[in-house]
Amino acid sequence: MEQSAPPPHAGPTRTREDLTLDLALRLIDGACREATRRDVAMGLAVVDTGGGVVATARMDGAQLVAVELATDKAYTAVAFGQPTEAWSASTQPGGADWGLSTTLGGRLVVFAGGLPVHVDGRVVGAIGVSGSAADVDRACAQAGLAAVGLAG
Repeated sequence: MEQSAPPPHAGPTRTREDLTLDLALRLIDGACREATRRDVAMGLAVVDTGGGVVATARMDGAQLVAVELATDKAYTAVAFGQPTEAWSASTQPGGADWGLSTTLGGRLVVFAGGLPVHVDGRVVGAIGVSGSAADVDRACAQAGLAAVGLAG
């Protein structure tokens, strides 16, 4: 039986439409450069479409929990296909999504720092950044996207 050749490399995604390790590392590098520029130490994580970790990094001096929080931010962003802060108002006491952040063993994060990664209009993963104020975390995540030519 003749075997067919594997499909040609499809740019920054694999057959399952996940981002590649190369793209994940470049996202982390871009976010790290912004964190360094801001003089903050971060934990960074990139996940695939299933929320599985593709790459993580903990900058020297970053908080011990920074990578775990970054991973959960990335997981939340890919799970919903939206930035993590999209639920910050609705998850407040009395809000329509009150309690959302305590589901799934507390993995869902509803403050800034997690952004989905879109390639050709499809979510292929997400980046999460943690270690500073939420707006700084988000800015570093956005810098990661910008470094590879993607919008956040």
